Amino acid sequence: MSNKMWGGRFETAPDAIMEEINASIGFDYRFASQDIRGSRAHVAMLAKTGIISTSDAEAIDSGLEEIGREIEAGSFTFSRALEDIHMNVESRLTDLKGANAGRLHTARSRNDQVALDFRLWVRDAIDQLDGQLKELQTILAHRALEFAGAVMPGFTHLQSAQPVTLGHHLLAYVEMMARDRSRFADARRRLNECPLGAAALAGTSFPIDREMTAKALGFDRPTANSLDSVSDRDFVLETLSAAAICAVHLSRFAEEFVLWTTPQFGFVRLSDKFTTGSSIMPQKRNPDAAELVRGKSGRIIGALNGLMIVMKGLPLAYSKDMQEDKEGTFDSLHSLSLCLAAMAGMVRDFVPDLDRMRAAAGSGYSIATDLADWLVRALSLPFRQAHHVTGTLVRIASERQIGLEELSLSDMQGVEPRITAEVFSVLGVESSVASRTSYGGTAPVNVRRQAKRWIAQLQSTT
Repeated sequence: MSNKMWGGRFETAPDAIMEEINASIGFDYRFASQDIRGSRAHVAMLAKTGIISTSDAEAIDSGLEEIGREIEAGSFTFSRALEDIHMNVESRLTDLKGANAGRLHTARSRNDQVALDFRLWVRDAIDQLDGQLKELQTILAHRALEFAGAVMPGFTHLQSAQPVTLGHHLLAYVEMMARDRSRFADARRRLNECPLGAAALAGTSFPIDREMTAKALGFDRPTANSLDSVSDRDFVLETLSAAAICAVHLSRFAEEFVLWTTPQFGFVRLSDKFTTGSSIMPQKRNPDAAELVRGKSGRIIGALNGLMIVMKGLPLAYSKDMQEDKEGTFDSLHSLSLCLAAMAGMVRDFVPDLDRMRAAAGSGYSIATDLADWLVRALSLPFRQAHHVTGTLVRIASERQIGLEELSLSDMQGVEPRITAEVFSVLGVESSVASRTSYGGTAPVNVRRQAKRWIAQLQSTT
């Protein structure tokens, strides 16, 4: 027997393999609430424009409301034979309200229906992710304020470069996540057009009111081209792109936690909530949450690449290939949400070893730039000459296996006779960070100001 929802053209049922490859209900059931929202807006419009009777519309709307309750309660039975969420809902609506339930599908197609559902779902997902990013920013900003003056090494090439503060380091991720939120907001703004009413690809001859359904569903406007309406997946690609960049940021942060928790670094300790042990090595304390955040970035990036490959060769308008747009998106945005939650927990709970970090901040001659800068300021040396003098002093200290601050004044004057005892005032990690007062620099006074600004800004915005 052919599918009763679309099978008038067909004499026999699909092959079992066809049913297996064709069915999407195993994943698009996630659209249930969006599908019902869209259908209720559509049926209200059909009644308002006189396309169907008010009594039919009221019966359909009450049936949709009942189906929504069944799905929420877990009592709804999804059927693979009915292919997707749209037909599952419509079939159950027919069971509840009879043949007139079929009037719901007047002036629409599954093509504009799925485009609508997907936009609504992605929009909801963006709103959730934005809330999680804001929460993580807030936690980071508070911890940055807490450790505004905690000195630690700053790295380039993963080699000690210059001292910074832990608060400054944490605020770097607040800035990254602000850009992530901005990208998601841009994607949300562009996706916020309603495709409902485009029908299969060419629009409809029924006198529908697309402005009404767009407004009812919280969209800014209806989409302007029916072909584009059903074939566009830019809104998914853009959202996945923002998700992939965000995942890269989280992965970089996770990698730092992995490094910082090693005995070789020993900068921080993660709580028991976000670490695991070993089945054979009793001493192990593994930063698995951070490693999983780092690892999940691959599948998030992969979802973007996968959908780009699906879409790149498709002519207008809808093709069944586009059914492959959903699983990767669901998985990607769920994974990102999970990563954000895990990272928020780790940032909230980690305990830094401030003494260890401070000691490490002075290693590797990290205050060499401070010496070079002093030579420029105090002796008016050209920076390149100051760089050469400092490099020579670093070589001497390295050969003796001592710090720059341990060189004697006579040692220094042997390289540059005009150096005075004042130079020792800049040869300390606290002095180094305190001097970096340029806008955006690591000076504790800057960090406190920026952290307070972020906390106030995050508290005042939705």
